[in-house]
Amino acid sequence: MALIIAGERSGVGKTTVTLALLSFLCRQQQRVQSFKVGPDYIDPMFHQRVTERPGRNLDPVLTSERYVQECFNQHLRGVDYALVEGVMGLFDGASGQGDWASTAHLARLLQLPVLLVIDCSRLSRSVAAIAHGYRSFDPRIKLAGVVLNRVGSDRHLELLKNALEPLQLPILGVLRRQDKITIPARHLGLVPTAEINQLDTLIDRLAQLGKDCFNWEILEQHLKVGKLKAESSASQLQPSKPETPIRVAIARDRAFSFYYQDNLDILQQLGAQLVPWSPLTDAALPTGVQGLYFGGGFPEVFAQQLAANTSAREAVRRAILTGIPAYAECGGLMYLSEQIRDFEEHSWSMVGVLPTTTLMGKRLTLGYRQATTMQDSPLLPVAAKVWGHEFHRSEQTAIAEKPLFEIRGYDGGKVAMEGWKMYRLHASYVHLHWGESPEIPARFLTLCRQFGS
Repeated sequence: MALIIAGERSGVGKTTVTLALLSFLCRQQQRVQSFKVGPDYIDPMFHQRVTERPGRNLDPVLTSERYVQECFNQHLRGVDYALVEGVMGLFDGASGQGDWASTAHLARLLQLPVLLVIDCSRLSRSVAAIAHGYRSFDPRIKLAGVVLNRVGSDRHLELLKNALEPLQLPILGVLRRQDKITIPARHLGLVPTAEINQLDTLIDRLAQLGKDCFNWEILEQHLKVGKLKAESSASQLQPSKPETPIRVAIARDRAFSFYYQDNLDILQQLGAQLVPWSPLTDAALPTGVQGLYFGGGFPEVFAQQLAANTSAREAVRRAILTGIPAYAECGGLMYLSEQIRDFEEHSWSMVGVLPTTTLMGKRLTLGYRQATTMQDSPLLPVAAKVWGHEFHRSEQTAIAEKPLFEIRGYDGGKVAMEGWKMYRLHASYVHLHWGESPEIPARFLTLCRQFGS
């Protein structure tokens, strides 16, 4: 039916293994659906680039167990193979104590076998202890086999195989140390696909890796989607669409690319016409739009180019000041501030709607957040509680006189007062997934419809 790619910890090569398998299958003209455990934006970009199908996030914190199951089943329909890329180590959950929202949690929830990737670069016989520990730690988890990554030599491989032989655990892949397959990274993880030169060459190499380095006789049995499962039904949002689409300008370019595909789907199902535009290169907003949507991304990397596009910045500023409903999260919030001061401490002028400057720094703010609204916003009524996620290396020089959110961590401890509600703008560092809460985008689109009437 499908297989989950897990790691014994972060950085062991889950993404490389995932992309190698996806690339090989897609080179065989197969229809492949990929999923990603957790709130990641960039891994699904790579999945989509390979499969030409949107990668789907499976996150029970941001949505629910029910939604994860329905999303998974819904997107199995009409495909030949399915694969889920895990997050962190197999048993690493949201709290750091239990395994809620971990790869293991999703494996149990979806009843999927696990392919465990082990970094073998600094071990030999100890590989057996690692594999045995992961197989026995939770008897409810079924290990389909292991992938031995970063194997140094034939002798190294022989030692690893000899150590694993008593466990009778299938070795389904062996990857040697690679110097020609490197996915570039920066301060928030991998570099997005749109910024990588010669990406097709990289994908070709991954496909060859997928062909040469895996046991497809066994893997295919796990990855192939059965006919009955592929045709299973899942509940879907079936709203009544307005006769006239609601035009929403969505910032989509190299600076703004962090969007959950489910969020975009829900907006369209609710009657939105998403009109992409680029704050980097377009001189003005698209004509006739009734709302603005700024996702996250890397505005700090492109701050000079964003600053140079003065006509776009002024167009956004005028639109927000005149009351157009607008939603901005993380990178979008940064773009709407007065300035971005980058890692080299150069300052670049931004839209200037928010009376604050964004400062880039070394401190990483990361984690699930429970956010409670302190006032009405275009997305949420006062006192609403939502789960979101933060992931950034910046901070604001000022907070609103009346902040939008009271933010608490996953453990319930207070983190900060954060976010802005000005005019008809909702701006925050918190990323939201609307899969379990379609009333949030519905509220936003209601305001957009009123603005355009």
